[in-house]
Amino acid sequence: MLRQIAEGVMVHESEFVQSNAIVVHGRAGVLLIDPGVQDHEMTCLANDLSHSGQTVVGGFSTHPDWDHLLWHAQFGAAPRYGTARCATAVREELSDPGAKARITAHLEPTGIAEQVPLDLYGLITALPAETAQIPWDGPQVRIIEHQAHAPGHAALFIEERGVLVAGDMLSDVLIPMLDLDGTADPIEDYLAALRLLESVAGDVDVLVPGHGSVGGADQVRERIERDREYVLALRAGQVPSDPRVGPSAKPGWEWVSDVHNGQAQRLARRSERDGTPG
Repeated sequence: MLRQIAEGVMVHESEFVQSNAIVVHGRAGVLLIDPGVQDHEMTCLANDLSHSGQTVVGGFSTHPDWDHLLWHAQFGAAPRYGTARCATAVREELSDPGAKARITAHLEPTGIAEQVPLDLYGLITALPAETAQIPWDGPQVRIIEHQAHAPGHAALFIEERGVLVAGDMLSDVLIPMLDLDGTADPIEDYLAALRLLESVAGDVDVLVPGHGSVGGADQVRERIERDREYVLALRAGQVPSDPRVGPSAKPGWEWVSDVHNGQAQRLARRSERDGTPG
């Protein structure tokens, strides 16, 4: 079900790890950001848009993780954008003929593998490097590109509506997940991304993370600071005091502690090998 969070901006929350699909109304149709995960949910979203007389005129993937690269035939053939780095990462992934099979195998333990449509997976059009806004006939959507979490990750700021779409950052249930494979300094890349988001925080009325609860203006700086504290604790090799990790984690999200332990161990090994933090 679509829920309005600002004038002309709606969110559809998936059953799968609270994934948020964002719909932005324009003059000729809607922009669909990170459109969803399971087939029946995207069908529902497409039907809701059709019943309200809306067509999809554009799509955007905030970053090249599998759950942000999906699409449904009922959305139509609108251009689907991503940053140049995001599109390059997807193109490299799809150059391997076994890529989709690996996604399916990865999803088998979750029980939703058969519900994830991969036919239109990753068909992203690269925006030219340094593109500042999504090209479409609607409210200006500023692209805030950074290198935290995944190559070419972009937060989107719908300035006229005061909505910040954060991608896989600023979640109330997920900790910061660093890109430990694709960057020389994942800690500093993450901190730099948080500074970029902080630069617009004063103009944000609604925050939409890729996964988790939508937040109001009062939560934006709080979530930025919580993510920063977590990353700094990782850099220092300390156990973070974070409500998303350990016994205080939201029921059903206990596995986030495993994510934390995994990346803490990888950072420690990396530091030992290189002789540098992070």
